[in-house]
Amino acid sequence: MRSSRVVVVVGETGSGKTTQLPKMALELIRESAKGHPGRRAGRIGCTQPRRLAATSVARRVAEEMGEREGGLVGYQVRFAEKVSEHTEVKFMTDGILLAETQRDRLLRQYDTLIIDEAHERSLNIDFLLGYFHGVLEKRKDLRLVISSATLDAGRFSEFYGNAPVVEVEGRTYPVEDRFLPVEQDEELRHHVARAVDWISQVDDRGDVLVFLPGEREIRECAKLLEGRFLPDTEILPVYARLS
Repeated sequence: MRSSRVVVVVGETGSGKTTQLPKMALELIRESAKGHPGRRAGRIGCTQPRRLAATSVARRVAEEMGEREGGLVGYQVRFAEKVSEHTEVKFMTDGILLAETQRDRLLRQYDTLIIDEAHERSLNIDFLLGYFHGVLEKRKDLRLVISSATLDAGRFSEFYGNAPVVEVEGRTYPVEDRFLPVEQDEELRHHVARAVDWISQVDDRGDVLVFLPGEREIRECAKLLEGRFLPDTEILPVYARLS
């Protein structure tokens, strides 16, 4: 980030790029500000595809920095905002940043923009990445970091004039893949329940995260699991509409 205005970062899920990149950008901005005492540093804007991710990552980064939400680290999502005049790192959905481009075409409040989960290639993400190309030509002081979980980052790099690609080492903990084949005509919720039963038999310590396509599937699976005998286990459904 010191030597290039645009950087593409590639790293597996769990490598820590989501929480560490904003802190690195903040450190760099503070270093740059020391050489310009009269200049007010701009914010670091970090986008996430979903509201829950934006709020939870903001909470995590604030905790790691020993700060409270809405202070040095804040967030803005639809219907909720914790941002103050002291906020230097702002997490938001890509939709919020897209709306901000309508009010401020050059996004002057930001010194650095971090687009996380760029590999999802949503309409918002693709539009922003295309839009930033023009903004960078007009704002020579703006930095852009594109973060992706896949190695197919060459397109991002080429689009921004062969921007450097930084590969982050894998997860900081061991991961073992195991597969439980789906039985004939087995519904998703029953397959999930069977997988949870199998996991609890192999090792009943710790927690289990089950990722499902949407709210309906989450509620159906939670209801089915609540009806099974899982000792010392609490079933907690989590989806975007939960407050």
